[in-house]
Amino acid sequence: MADQLLIKNGRVVDPANGIDKKCDVLIADGKIAEVGEKIQNSKLKTQNYGMVIDATDRIVAPGLIDIHVHFREPGDEEEETIASGSTAAVAAGFTSVVCMPNTNPTIENETDVEYIHRKGRQTRKTHVYVMGAITKKREGVELAEMGLMAEAGAVGFTDDGRGVQDPSVMLRALKYAKMFGVVMAQHCEDESFAKNGVMNSGYYSTILGLPGIDALAEEAMLWRDIQLVRKANVRYHAQHISTAGSVELIRAAKKDGLPITCEVTPHHLLLTEERCAEYDTNYKVNPPLRGTKDVEALKEAVAEGLVDALATDHAPHLQSEKELEFLAAPFGIASLECALGLYVKALVEPGIADWPGLIRLMTEGPAKIIGIDKGTLSRGKQADVTIIAPDAEYTIDVNEFRSKSRNCPYHGWTVRGKVEKTIVGGEIRFEA
Repeated sequence: MADQLLIKNGRVVDPANGIDKKCDVLIADGKIAEVGEKIQNSKLKTQNYGMVIDATDRIVAPGLIDIHVHFREPGDEEEETIASGSTAAVAAGFTSVVCMPNTNPTIENETDVEYIHRKGRQTRKTHVYVMGAITKKREGVELAEMGLMAEAGAVGFTDDGRGVQDPSVMLRALKYAKMFGVVMAQHCEDESFAKNGVMNSGYYSTILGLPGIDALAEEAMLWRDIQLVRKANVRYHAQHISTAGSVELIRAAKKDGLPITCEVTPHHLLLTEERCAEYDTNYKVNPPLRGTKDVEALKEAVAEGLVDALATDHAPHLQSEKELEFLAAPFGIASLECALGLYVKALVEPGIADWPGLIRLMTEGPAKIIGIDKGTLSRGKQADVTIIAPDAEYTIDVNEFRSKSRNCPYHGWTVRGKVEKTIVGGEIRFEA
C-alpha cells in the first residue's frame, strides 16, 4: 500500500473550510498533507511509494459520515454484522458510522462499547462509533452506565427505537450527559399517542384499516424535551424528524439559541404514507412515512439550514420477517448503499441543496453533532476522503447489496451520484 496518495484535478468540496474549486489533495502517512492547486507529482517521495489518482470531473469530499445505523451485532447477526455493515458503508462512501444501541443485548455498559469498537477495528473498513443506551434494556426506568460508556468512547446516548417516556428520567439523563460532554439523542415518540400504530395516522390508515401513529406522538415528546433542554442546557439531537410540526418546534428552539440539532432520513424526504396502500412492509418505518405537507416541510427545513445532518437510519431485517403481514412485520428500511443517490434525487436535483450543501450535511454537520474531529480536509487531519462521480447514473439493485438484508423499497430506481473511491486513514478501502 502506498504511504502517499496524490488526488489530482478533482473538484474539491470541503464545506468546513469553505473550499469548492478544482485542486489537488496530497495524502501522506494517513493524513492530509496539502490541499492546493497543481501539486506537483514530484512531491511524492518516489514512484514506488506514491500513487496518483486522476479525479477529473469528480468531486473530492471529506469522508461521508452517517450518525444513525443499525448493524444488529450483537444478537441479530443473521440480519447484519459490523463486518457486513461496514463493507456496505465504505461502498456507499461512508468513512465513519455510528451504531445504535438497540441490539440484543442492549449496548449499556463500557464492555459493550468496547466490543463494538473492537469489531469495527477488526473489519478494517470504516470507522465504527457507537451510542450507548440512555436506560438499562431501553426500558426507560433506570439509567445505564453513562459515565463508563462515555469513558470507553461512546459518542452519545439514545434509547433509539423507543423514546424515554418519563420526563424526570430524561432530565436526569440530560444532566449526566452534560457532565460527560456528550450529545443526548432522542427517538421522539410518546407511546401514549403512538400505542400500537404501524403507519401514519390519517386518511390512508383509515381506508387500509391499520392502526395509525399520530404526528402528535413525535411532536409532544419533542416539545417536552425542548423544555427539559431549556432547564439542563445540554446538547440535544432529535433523531429522524418526520413532521411539519417538528420542523416548527426545531425552528423555534434554534431561534431561542438552544443547543438543539436534528437529522432527516432519505425515506422521509422521498416517500409518503400513500406508499403503504399495497401493504408493502418495505414502507413500514418508525417514525412512519407521513403526508406530502410533511415531506415539503422537511425539504424546506433543509433549504433553510435548520437540518444539521442527513442520516440513513439503515435498519436491515430478514426477508422472512418483512414477509409477515403489515401489523406483524418489523419497522425499518435498509438504504445505506444507495443513500448518496437518494439524497441527490431528493435535494440536489430539485435545487433544494447544491453539492456543497449536501456534502456539509453528510460531513461537517454530523461530525459536529457527535463531537468527532472529522468531516474536513484540513491539513494534518486523518485522511478520510470520498471521491464521487456526480453525474454517473445507476440503477439500484438490492441483489448487489453488500449488506446482508434486502428490505429496501428503492429497487429499480435510477439515481445519480456514484461513489468511486472511499479512502479511510489514507488507505483505499473501496474502489468501484
